[in-house]
Amino acid sequence: MSKTNQANVTKLLNRLVETKAETIKLGMDLHARDVVVCVQLDGALPHRPQKMLPAGLVMLARGLVAAGRKVYSCYEAGPCGYGLHRELLAVGVTNYVVVQEVLGDARQQKTDNLDATALTDRLDRYVRGNTKAFTVVTVPTPEQEQARARGRGREQLKRSRHQWVARGKRLRLTQGHHITGEWWTERRWTELKPTLPAWLVTELEIMRAVLLPIDAAEKARRKTLEAAAPKNLPKAIGALTWVLLALEICAWGRFKNRRRVSSYTGLCPGVQQSGGRRRDGCINRYGNPRVRALLIELVWRLVRWQPDYPPVRALVAGSARGSARRKCAVAAACKLAVDLWRLATKQTTPEKLKLIVPVELAAALDAQLKAQAT
Repeated sequence: MSKTNQANVTKLLNRLVETKAETIKLGMDLHARDVVVCVQLDGALPHRPQKMLPAGLVMLARGLVAAGRKVYSCYEAGPCGYGLHRELLAVGVTNYVVVQEVLGDARQQKTDNLDATALTDRLDRYVRGNTKAFTVVTVPTPEQEQARARGRGREQLKRSRHQWVARGKRLRLTQGHHITGEWWTERRWTELKPTLPAWLVTELEIMRAVLLPIDAAEKARRKTLEAAAPKNLPKAIGALTWVLLALEICAWGRFKNRRRVSSYTGLCPGVQQSGGRRRDGCINRYGNPRVRALLIELVWRLVRWQPDYPPVRALVAGSARGSARRKCAVAAACKLAVDLWRLATKQTTPEKLKLIVPVELAAALDAQLKAQAT
């Protein structure tokens, strides 16, 4: 931090310390290089927002806490992560990372200053007891964040592989060579190479040089993730899916009831109610989109391998078609999330949920339980 920035922060700190305010609220619009901060003293009107560096903000917060002030702050979750949150907690600030939403006023304007001011206003209401002012994000621990990054990194590797495979197929197709399957693997490439023009072989070799390391890294990461899964999972609930769900959720035990689980998935229908009329609309898509995608994928696997599982019986019967079938899948995914939470927190067993555990795994689990009993 430059001397000029440090001097400006010191001047602001001295001015705030001189006031008689006991509680100071900071609404922050965070960016990669700087942060726009709006200050509110007790219940007074917010001050004009100011731009400063994150290091300057931490310095300001440390000085206010050292002066005996109670400091609250908040900023929206985003690509900048939780580093600033942890720094503020370390100096004694009560900080909240909140869900992103449209801020501003009825004029349909958006600026950093307006966002910081709106966050300060919502923080003031939240501190005074209005828990509906904004939604607080559950901040993962550094270890949970690192583990989750490994799961997301595997998904990015998979997506990159698919992109390069598609590029190779598209290039061959433009030259009249329509080939299906994994053209880039060693065995398949050995068969295809003699049938292609030399210039096309050169181009595809460049793509294979990118594809092969990506494929190897993705398979290695997948193997590592699957090894962390429990051994007695029900049929069709794959080890990779279970681990990815656990990494995204961070801790199943943080949900106190099934309503919170359903809300986190974003699979709950939106409600439009007025007077005696009520209509359920589209799902609100609230929460983690990766969890939502994993649950929907898992439902379709259960339709094939676990047809007796109650939430998917309507899909197995095939009575619904088109959009109605998709709605049934969404409803089943919401119920599945609750059942997985109950399984992960040991509130139930696969047998009670009518989920089949493979015979060999069930036998191994019984043997393990008997050994522990003796």
